Amino acid sequence: MDTSKSQLEPIYTYEFTVPKEAVDENGHVNNVMYVQWMQDAAVRHYEAMGGRQITIDIGATWVVRSHKVEYLRPAFAGERIKVETWVVNMRRVRSLRRYRFLRSADEQVLVRGETDWVFVDASSGVLRAVPAEVTKLFTLLPDEIKT
Repeated sequence: MDTSKSQLEPIYTYEFTVPKEAVDENGHVNNVMYVQWMQDAAVRHYEAMGGRQITIDIGATWVVRSHKVEYLRPAFAGERIKVETWVVNMRRVRSLRRYRFLRSADEQVLVRGETDWVFVDASSGVLRAVPAEVTKLFTLLPDEIKT
């Protein structure tokens, strides 16, 4: 079962148990799983803040421009993982979001990452300015959390 903290805080946090399907032939979580979990965390946070309905109403969406992932320690099937994500900035058509994955048992940082998102028209894919009703949803945390 996934759990999450109050979503009115600038850092969105939730926990989950690593499924055995996420483990590769090396016996630990496959690296590409973290990219999926980063996207999942961003979507969960945005939905919790009410952003999804806003973008649907105005015919827009967010798409990934780039991901950066730094793998520090392995994770294994059955371990509880805590994901933290927060928004660093909102620019005209872009937003930078950071992530941190911690092993719940010992709070060791497993992975750090970031995604550069762009705001686009949902039907044409053309860049759009991020509207004020979206930017006001988030408290920006420009400095990375100390790890």
